[in-house]
Amino acid sequence: MFRWEIVRAVTEQRVFGIVRTSGPDEAVAAAEAVLDAGLRAVEVALTTPRALAAVAAVTERRPEALVGAGTVLDGAAARAAVEAGARFLVSPNLHREVIRTGHRYGVPVFPGVSTPTEIVQALEEGADAVKIFPASAVSPSWLRDVRAALPQVPAIPTGGVTLDNAPEWIAAGAVACGMGSALTSGGTRAAGERITALLTRLAQAR
Repeated sequence: MFRWEIVRAVTEQRVFGIVRTSGPDEAVAAAEAVLDAGLRAVEVALTTPRALAAVAAVTERRPEALVGAGTVLDGAAARAAVEAGARFLVSPNLHREVIRTGHRYGVPVFPGVSTPTEIVQALEEGADAVKIFPASAVSPSWLRDVRAALPQVPAIPTGGVTLDNAPEWIAAGAVACGMGSALTSGGTRAAGERITALLTRLAQAR
């Protein structure tokens, strides 16, 4: 897949899961729970011990899934994540080398931004989308105001997005939301019902 095809696939459902656990086995289990619940894309945060082993394991066990790496802080981590099988990279900040490394190997990158200045800088560096982080520090109305001046911004709010306000973010113009434990608590069955309902609300919000 080309980068733009991966971006389209990751954002198609308007939400993807984020896994941050105490170890690789727990990360694999959490990622598979997200996928079993109905999502097609999941990000494994590199703050998880041996996170790259989890990325590799989920990629091997679920070849149809879009498995990404999050909290990618530098070029070395970006390359290691791609070699482990990551299909997209997410950062909490804007780092030129992460973008350049991801693109060198055909992988889209979503750097973290929190101001209009950082958004424009990220676009100038070639970011495939921008991660609005932490989303809890701003609001859907903030994004709507920013997009009035920068309508070309593919924004992905992450960090504090809830089941209740995710549709508001999409209605404000976000292309997708990154969400963690709010999606999967209560087991696979409960998560599946929750995600099914959320996907319907997100489609309607757009």
